[in-house]
Amino acid sequence: MTAPEPGATLAGMDGLYALKPWYAARLGGVRSVLVRRRVSPDAVTAAGVLAGGAAGAALALTGAGPGAAWILSEPGPAAGLLVAFLLAVRLACANLDGAIARETGRGTRWGAVLNELGDRAAELAALAGCLALAPAWLVAAAALAATLPSWAALAGAAAGGPRPQGGPVGKTERCLLLALVAFTGWAVPLLAVIAAGSLLTAAVRLERTRRAL
Repeated sequence: MTAPEPGATLAGMDGLYALKPWYAARLGGVRSVLVRRRVSPDAVTAAGVLAGGAAGAALALTGAGPGAAWILSEPGPAAGLLVAFLLAVRLACANLDGAIARETGRGTRWGAVLNELGDRAAELAALAGCLALAPAWLVAAAALAATLPSWAALAGAAAGGPRPQGGPVGKTERCLLLALVAFTGWAVPLLAVIAAGSLLTAAVRLERTRRAL
């Protein structure tokens, strides 16, 4: 049996990104409604940023402690479900803005820039909510690491290769981990997983770019 080429195992790693076609199909009805109502792709991008910010605010409230006046003043099922819902909206918007732009022919190069910036802003806003639950240096490290997979993918596209996607801890997995923070309150270990997993995902995408080029 032929030994795998060095880097093949790394390049072959993938995550929930493989479910994107299935997920996009589930959003078909919402996409049709937005297209009929002529909702701008940029407005959908902005909605995703707001959903990410709301998820961050909900995470921050869970660090207020049981004596606070907030309903969601500590981690648990209610907080976890709320954060999971808001991050699901954020992921839906990240899928819908590009799909609407392609379907309606309203895509622009500036819209593509806004799409990328909106994606990063939504994720950073959600992660910022963990400042109430974990040391600032760890939140900053996780936030920096979380941007690296996208920058690696953009660098590959800028070099003339296909834009690599997927990886073991991509955008969807990071959203799931943040929802688990709200469920459990285990911010420190889960942020460490986000940081380490994001670094591995960036490495996976760089390896895919190397092989493609």
